[in-house]
Amino acid sequence: MDLPKQLFYSTSARIGGSGLDAVAKETVRVAHHAGILGKALAFENRQNDVPAALIRSLERHPVRLISWFFGREFYYGAKKHALDKEAVRELKRGSFDLFHGWSGESVRSLRETKQRGIPSLIEIPTWHRHKGKSKPVRLTKSERERAETRGLEGFKNRFLITRQQMLEEYELADLILVLSEKAEETFLAAGVAKEKLFRHQRGVDVERFVPVEKAPEIFRAVFVGALIERKGVHHLLRAWHRLNLRDAELLLVGSVHEEIKPWLREFGGPTVKIAGFVSKVEECYQSAAVHLFPSSCEGSAKSTYEAAACGLPQITTRESGDVVIDRENGLIIPPEDSDAIAGALRQLHANRDLCLQLGAAGRRRVVENFTWEHFGRRLLEAYRVAMSRR
Repeated sequence: MDLPKQLFYSTSARIGGSGLDAVAKETVRVAHHAGILGKALAFENRQNDVPAALIRSLERHPVRLISWFFGREFYYGAKKHALDKEAVRELKRGSFDLFHGWSGESVRSLRETKQRGIPSLIEIPTWHRHKGKSKPVRLTKSERERAETRGLEGFKNRFLITRQQMLEEYELADLILVLSEKAEETFLAAGVAKEKLFRHQRGVDVERFVPVEKAPEIFRAVFVGALIERKGVHHLLRAWHRLNLRDAELLLVGSVHEEIKPWLREFGGPTVKIAGFVSKVEECYQSAAVHLFPSSCEGSAKSTYEAAACGLPQITTRESGDVVIDRENGLIIPPEDSDAIAGALRQLHANRDLCLQLGAAGRRRVVENFTWEHFGRRLLEAYRVAMSRR
């Protein structure tokens, strides 16, 4: 199977940074080094590996004004719609033979590629929109009411990303990139054919995220991510409060959202530390004895890659991705279960040798499977598969 000659990549993320911005950077870097990047479209360019001539930035696009007037909820949708419209213009101007976009921001682009006979793939950051549940394709009552709203609220609602738009994207794309076994299951449950799905895990910089020689004296548990209920932070706080472990500390690294503040007031205390956003997050992992990530819905949590690279045992859920294998490099627990979190914490607190054993296995697993070089090889293979769908 051949690679494309002129790839068009479109993302509402920045190219360069952390999280999805890092994924965007690695994607264009891999495509450029393979000699196949025709053009990338993004909202900002923060890297120097790929020539700026190949990247069109929408940094000064007027859609940014919406965040000042209507707030972030509407801005995020508006910028995705704006990106999609600009992507269509690029597709009409260029001579591309493969389109790579993201779910929730590509419906117009996918219609254009379908009309032009250009193969396409979209990346799914989390799960199928229905999250494995049975839902009608037709508009629900609340969706109809939102669509029929008039005036200012109706105008603002036009910026939102609809469920129907995302379902159409799944239908139009030739290949869908999913990040974990659990994510794949939600698409299969919705009737998407298995051959339309391609498993594409993330990567991690194993030279930046490295273990330290000496384990911390205190049993420090670290959580890295947005402090929100979807990531299980409230269950973690409840479990930690109940355990009252000796010589232990819980470090929460990430922005505190309003929904978590009541839980912090109730279950916080002197052993719960909030670091907020940290630029050198590797130092937080390296100061810890265990990483916790009890999320109920993720594509493939980047913190699980980073923690494993730093040699930490992990307590996490199957819903958080495929980095952790139960009893091999961490402990898998059910989501939304503070008792399970408490039991796993108690086990690792009592057995530091087990922590070291699981952590060493985690480091080996990412080095052997989840470096950015592995990411690049998987990405190019996905492009070959998509090209074969012509």
